[in-house]
Amino acid sequence: MNDNRIYYFGSNQKWVIIFLLLNTLNLNAQTMCIDSKKEIIEGVKDGFRYELWNQYAQGNACMTIGAGALFCGEWSGIENYLARRGLSYDKTKEHQEIGHFFATYNCDYKPSDLSGNSYLSVYGWTVDPLIEYYIIEDWCRWIPSMDKNAKFKGTVEVNGSVYDIYENTRVNQPSIEGNTTFQQYFSIRKDKRYSGKIDISAHFKKWEELGMDMGKLYEVSFVVEGYKSNGSFEFKELDVFVE
Repeated sequence: MNDNRIYYFGSNQKWVIIFLLLNTLNLNAQTMCIDSKKEIIEGVKDGFRYELWNQYAQGNACMTIGAGALFCGEWSGIENYLARRGLSYDKTKEHQEIGHFFATYNCDYKPSDLSGNSYLSVYGWTVDPLIEYYIIEDWCRWIPSMDKNAKFKGTVEVNGSVYDIYENTRVNQPSIEGNTTFQQYFSIRKDKRYSGKIDISAHFKKWEELGMDMGKLYEVSFVVEGYKSNGSFEFKELDVFVE
C-alpha cells in the first residue's frame, strides 16, 4: 500500500519534495497486530470501519489501514483470521431503507495453497434475524458449498457472472452477539476474480426472493479471511458505497 521507493528527478529540490510527500503518506497509514491479550482490534478511519479478528489470538495476524477504504494485511499460524473494512450501521434499518449498495475493488490477494483455506469477499452481519453473509469473489482450497450441511438455494447473475447461493446454520459459534446460533448466507462466484464492481444489493434482493430474510444492517464490508492458513493481501483500489 505504501510506496517507499525514492525517485530522482534531476534536482535536489524536487527530490526533497517527493521524499517528504512519500513519508507523509506513510505516516497516515496505521498498522496493527493482534497480541496474546485480545482477539479483536476495531475502529473507524476516514469514514470506514475496520476490524481485525484473530480467533484465540494465536499466530501472526496484522492489518494496515490506509487512505479512504484501503487496507492490507498478512496472517500465518492462525486459527481464524478476518480483516475487514467498510460501512457500519446502528442495526436500526434494513438495507433497502439505506439505499443501493455497491463495491469496487482491486486486490493483490495471495493466500497460501499449502493448507487451510481463505476467502476474498463482501461480508457483513444483520440482526433480527442474526445473519452472517458473504459474497465470495475469490477463494483458496475450500468454499462453503463443500460443507455437507450447506443447502443449495439457487443462482443469481450479477455483474456478468453467475453466483451459486447457499445457506448454512452455525450452532454456538462466535458472532457479533457473542457465541450463539445463526444463519449464514453465501453467494459464491463461479469464475473467481480479484477485481471489479459488485452490485451488493442485487445479492440481498435475490436472497430475500429465495426466502433468506435479511435483518437490520450492522455492516457492509470487504473482508479477507483465512482459516488455519497463511497469506497476505493488499487492496490497490477499494470503495464501498451507497447510491
